[in-house]
Amino acid sequence: MNIDSVYSGLTLAPKGKLALVVMDGLGDLAVAQYGFKTPLEAARTPNLDQLARQGSQGRMIPVAPGITPGSGPGHLGLFGYDPLEFQVGRGVIEALGLGLELKAGDIAARANFCTLDEDGIVTDRRAGRIETDVCEELCSLLSSSIQFLEDGTQVIISPGKGHRFVVIFRGLGMEGPISDADPNREGKKIPAASPIDPSSAAQTKAANNIREFYQKALPLLVGRQPANGFLMRGIAHQPAIPLFQERYTLKPACIAIYPMYKGLAQLVGMSKIEGAHSIAEELELCAKHWDEFDYFFIHFKDTDMHGEDGNFDAKVKAIETLDAALPILLNKNPEVLAITGDHSTPCAVAGHSWHPQPVLLNSPISGWDGLDRFTEKNANSGSLGIFEARYLIRHMQANAKMFDKFGA
Repeated sequence: MNIDSVYSGLTLAPKGKLALVVMDGLGDLAVAQYGFKTPLEAARTPNLDQLARQGSQGRMIPVAPGITPGSGPGHLGLFGYDPLEFQVGRGVIEALGLGLELKAGDIAARANFCTLDEDGIVTDRRAGRIETDVCEELCSLLSSSIQFLEDGTQVIISPGKGHRFVVIFRGLGMEGPISDADPNREGKKIPAASPIDPSSAAQTKAANNIREFYQKALPLLVGRQPANGFLMRGIAHQPAIPLFQERYTLKPACIAIYPMYKGLAQLVGMSKIEGAHSIAEELELCAKHWDEFDYFFIHFKDTDMHGEDGNFDAKVKAIETLDAALPILLNKNPEVLAITGDHSTPCAVAGHSWHPQPVLLNSPISGWDGLDRFTEKNANSGSLGIFEARYLIRHMQANAKMFDKFGA
């Protein structure tokens, strides 16, 4: 019997509010470089400490042992979807998050401006994290110059935040996924996009269109320092995914700042609550709309951003910033509160990693593990143990008394 059908058969109506706070890339490593402390251990976190003294802790495997996830698989796991079963291109997620409509046959790519040297080698994958207004200017340049490709495929370009943007290819006979036009590291040239399945005519057509787009677009950026190139990844079409509310009997809302995370939430049917520009504003919006939903997904980006930069002190400060804002949510007294990351982004790695991320679960019946702080070390000895991230929602439902007894 399928495990999801077992859960569905046991599910009862929610009796309180459930909240998931995702500190993106929260997990880290205790290494000599940082005095064998993680940012969670180094941060001053009185509110997280109080929750730790009332809750249970554990570690979560985002996808499978040893697999480093992108943000898409990481979040889908937190929402209860097996990332290996439900694979979604990052371009689709980013496009939905920007409020763009995807039609049948559309191919979407997540893109970002980068810096290339005279030999076409990527020297900075994020073009110095250019400001959003610069990204908007460059996207406008590309949009005005490239509206259609030779086979009639329409090209739709939309800027995101900072160095990020989205490209949609709208035409007939295309399908994803397509390999990344991104070396995923500095020091290499941009690889040509190619079909994942070389025998697929639809993937081949999509890959050829992406190559043509590069041929037309890159010359327009010559001399535009530091953003004289761009990378594309997560190139795919929108798959069918069962809706969150149907799956869990919870009316869900998403509060996020960056488009990608709004797109992930929209993909599974969450309502987007817009207008926040800081974690405090996100939590204030959550409080304002508290009576309208059963489940709140609240996303905090800064921990991941500083982890990717290898900036230990900034990651510590980001954790402290979220901790200081937490009382806004705690004053609403959620029945179940989970705080975790979608994956680990250790400062020593300066990127995503496969290491299990820590999780803190708090409810009137979560029990206390006898631990005074929320840290990776404490999470290792917590009562939740180590489990796959896709079961977090089930732990939350159980703590909200949403499951009937199984069997006689």
